[in-house]
Amino acid sequence: MEREHVKRLFAQNFIGKEELNPFFKALGFGEVEIQEKPIEYSDSELQKAAESGYVLIYGVEHVKGEMITLRILREKFGVNPDISEPCFYNQDWYLKEDFMDVSLNNQWFLIKKEVVDASRAVLPEDLIQRGMNFPPAILCAYTFFAYYFARNEHLWWHDFVWCCDTDHNGDRIYVGKYHDVDGVNKNGFSIHRHLALRQCYGSVNLM
Repeated sequence: MEREHVKRLFAQNFIGKEELNPFFKALGFGEVEIQEKPIEYSDSELQKAAESGYVLIYGVEHVKGEMITLRILREKFGVNPDISEPCFYNQDWYLKEDFMDVSLNNQWFLIKKEVVDASRAVLPEDLIQRGMNFPPAILCAYTFFAYYFARNEHLWWHDFVWCCDTDHNGDRIYVGKYHDVDGVNKNGFSIHRHLALRQCYGSVNLM
């Protein structure tokens, strides 16, 4: 399918080289010339994805020699919404984790814009058995910030998104939920881990 036709098909959910430039400017890179690779999805896949509310976004591995990773995004956008938004939620437990330094390949990605309702409150292991394909955390963050600067819209405003990444203990990563519906926590793109039960978890008795 020809690129301009795909762009019209996805409309606001198309994030290509032109739509990425506000994001790269916000990162401090200024104007960036991107050489897009061809869209490798089939016509039927693109049609189905557009009708099902997917974002078609071009992933960029590095800009002007700097790798685009979660660590770089956190450094650039910060963790204090009182200074600037959008930003990351103020945590640091993940700074020594390997997934923080993973970048994307230079290619097109299709990622669901809204959380699948049938996946809510279901354990990630069960979702994997059902055939759910979790995205990497860097793709979620990259899409969140790129979409905001292109469309002035926050994705996953109140929702967390399971990721394919795990920490050094094998605990699964989940991200998102920019705004706390209860108003207790400050705004920020969150990165958390789902703690699995191990032998070190137990209880003491209270008499």
